Amino acid sequence: MHTLTNDASAASATHRAAATRRQAWGVTAMLTLFMVLNFADKAVLGLVARPAMAELGLTPVQFGFIGSSFFFLFSLSAIAVGLVAHRVSGRWLILVLTLVWAAVQFPILAGGGAGVLLACRIILGAGEGPALPVALHATHGWFPAEDRALPSNLIAIGPTIGAAIAAPLLSWVIASPALGWRWAFGLLGIAGIAWGLAWACIGKDGPYRGGHGASEGGPVASSSTERLRSVPLRRVFGGRMWLAATLAGFSCFWAQGAMTTWVPQYLGGVLGVEPARVGLVYALPWLFGTLLLVVLGFAGRHLMRNGGSARVAVGGLFGASLVVSGACLLWLPHTSGLLAMVLTTVGWGAFLVFPMAPTAVAYAVNPEQRAAVISTLVGVASIGGVLSPAVFGWLVQNAGYVASAGGAGDTALLAQGLNLAFALTGLLLLATGLAAVALVNPERTATLLQAAR
Repeated sequence: MHTLTNDASAASATHRAAATRRQAWGVTAMLTLFMVLNFADKAVLGLVARPAMAELGLTPVQFGFIGSSFFFLFSLSAIAVGLVAHRVSGRWLILVLTLVWAAVQFPILAGGGAGVLLACRIILGAGEGPALPVALHATHGWFPAEDRALPSNLIAIGPTIGAAIAAPLLSWVIASPALGWRWAFGLLGIAGIAWGLAWACIGKDGPYRGGHGASEGGPVASSSTERLRSVPLRRVFGGRMWLAATLAGFSCFWAQGAMTTWVPQYLGGVLGVEPARVGLVYALPWLFGTLLLVVLGFAGRHLMRNGGSARVAVGGLFGASLVVSGACLLWLPHTSGLLAMVLTTVGWGAFLVFPMAPTAVAYAVNPEQRAAVISTLVGVASIGGVLSPAVFGWLVQNAGYVASAGGAGDTALLAQGLNLAFALTGLLLLATGLAAVALVNPERTATLLQAAR
């Protein structure tokens, strides 16, 4: 009888563990879609650049300012939400963020002018600032530390999938005489509401959310990360790993802000891609970034399951990707034709592995501090996204480019301004990528933090 009871208990535990794994991957899939929607909302501005600038009478500097406005409250909201995320149910926090994203799309659809577009982008940025750290924190709550590399990278490919899917679809909507550029925003608003309804039914918090085991019958957290004691956050933020990861993140956000605002114009105006095909070509860097994140996710999981360090499996692979991206963007202004397309794909795709930076940093702190550390990193790093669209716009306008005029001369001026901006971005990515390779070392950082008194 005792043996039968033990067998039944073991079978029940196995069943519960399998159900938990299925639920963990289901939530991960939903959060990947959450990030798909997140970046589609962000990327739409660059796709509507030409018709929006023409209809609203915007100069390159004014359009760049609107692009930068997305990040005005991004940092503050990322940090503020991150500091309380471990005390609030991720299920409801994520739902509120999604509904904010959806709501701000409809005033633009309704015919709002430049001021409305500016205000909506600012509010959208405030709603999207906490998205990545909250999604990563929610995902980490479903997996032990040694298994987080792959689901973290799956969350990270959400933005790249979002742009890859959304760019062709939204380009078709923008080019449609029956719809137009404003309906690109409307479509995203509808998609946000639909996802929110699905999440309200599916989303739940995971058993590793607070660093403890699940409720009765669930898995028990046992990794070294879960056993770390809390340390003063000032020590984390003053450490060289956090600073290196944040500077690398700054360069990624710089490139991301520039990419979502100006790269579609580069494809059409400089490389000569036909308007109807710009969305398809624009999707290539995102697809490359998606594949890179998947490959690095499997590689990182394999390395860590076989005794490798997070320094190599996460931090090293992240930094090396930024080095490759920077080198390609430095080379890009000196090329044309097929080589330029290849360098555009790799250069504007390899830095999209940014979520690996907060994932690496998360290994050095315990779960209750994870959300605050990740959110602060993302919030500070996102300042790069505030600056780059406006700087790009200034460089383009300083070169003499006027959006409303056509002709080869204007195309040459656009190329002149963008090539200088691309070279600046390449240098930034190259330098911070090398710093990340050298300094992002979660194991060493955790040891130093735990030893400090």
